[in-house]
Amino acid sequence: QVHLVESGGGSVQTNGSLRLSCVASGYTFSSAYCRAWFRQGPGKEREGVAAFCRGYSHDNFWYGVSVKGRATISLDNDKNTLYLEMNSLKPEDTAMYYCAADNQYRGPWNSKGSYSYWGQGTQVTVSS
Repeated sequence: QVHLVESGGGSVQTNGSLRLSCVASGYTFSSAYCRAWFRQGPGKEREGVAAFCRGYSHDNFWYGVSVKGRATISLDNDKNTLYLEMNSLKPEDTAMYYCAADNQYRGPWNSKGSYSYWGQGTQVTVSS
């Protein structure tokens, strides 16, 4: 059975930074077609934050417009852990953050329907 478990959330101040982790069990991130981070703020739809997916000759990286330049997605194969690093945090970054993965292409990287496996989320709260 696949389990994805996020950690690293918490309360941070505006302009602060954090690193979220997502550990997989029963699943190997390196074999995934696509791995991603999503977030869902209060009263908002779940949105794609970052992803990297297998390409023809190299991995392709994508970032949401609202976090581009402030977020970095990465993978430690030895630890089977997916990371999301974010800096210059803003109150509007407050959300539950989820990791996701799938072994095949199912749609656009920022569509929640493109992923079969999800974690339970870790809360990030940015205060001004």
